[in-house]
Amino acid sequence: MPAVLQHHGAYVCHGVTWATGDPRLLLAPLAGGPLAYATFMKQRLGFRAGSGRWCTGRYGFTDTINVEAIACPDRAPAEQSGQCAPCASRDDFRFAHQFHQGGHAPDALTAYMAQPHWLYLATFADGTTKVGTAAEPRRRSRLNEQGALFATYLTKSPDGRAVRHLEDALTRRLELTQTVRAAAKLRALADLRDLGAARASHDRDLARAAAALADMNVTTVLEEWTPPGEGDQLRTPDAERALYPHDLREGEHGFTLRSCIGTQVLAHLEIDDETGYLLDLGALKGRRILLGRFSSPGTAVQASLF
Repeated sequence: MPAVLQHHGAYVCHGVTWATGDPRLLLAPLAGGPLAYATFMKQRLGFRAGSGRWCTGRYGFTDTINVEAIACPDRAPAEQSGQCAPCASRDDFRFAHQFHQGGHAPDALTAYMAQPHWLYLATFADGTTKVGTAAEPRRRSRLNEQGALFATYLTKSPDGRAVRHLEDALTRRLELTQTVRAAAKLRALADLRDLGAARASHDRDLARAAAALADMNVTTVLEEWTPPGEGDQLRTPDAERALYPHDLREGEHGFTLRSCIGTQVLAHLEIDDETGYLLDLGALKGRRILLGRFSSPGTAVQASLF
């Protein structure tokens, strides 16, 4: 397990992870060595972001049911899919998305996909619902990192091949998407007026999905996901907040993080500042950042009015 580090030093950011049960930045020290976690909830985060994209390493199998992130040994510039060529060539997990279609499958991936998987629905602040899958060890963290308001586990499948066929079937039958862009998730949180519309959308899609699975003779569990408490403030629509007006991928930034859903966070620039700013820490993935006592540029935006 990566070590927990202090908020200083230079790193390649691997994005936000919920693997520990709470949201943290996953960072590769530029000086070398293994990945490290940086906690940020209820803390001030200051950094300077550099230009360019850098390799975010690969995933390696620790045993037959678990994978772990591995830092790029060379901290090399990114090429395709956020990786350098050597890391991409050694990343057996990259074949997972085509596994159920009969694509190439290394032995380690075949063993990993043989374990039970879950099929779920997740609904976001604008009412968009996606269908997705999660391996048994990632059952909770996978949903925590999605940035959804509501989610339900639909059914447990015996393996990864079966669950991905079910995922594709619901996409075809119900026109449910399998991906939602981070920018759309953030904009939806900024426009959130009440939870009722998203709740209703989730319930409608859940009923449709359950009926479709029943038609395919698939037994459902319909177990509702319990969202982590770190996102409670973001799920409160009657709050004064605005989209953060600066590009996190360049320059200096500093704020205190109050709430987090997936990779989207609510931040305050000053302790006594009533206006919260919405930003996506996922934008830092693949960027070199220097953690330290940095502050954001001045802001001159009007908060969203609810």
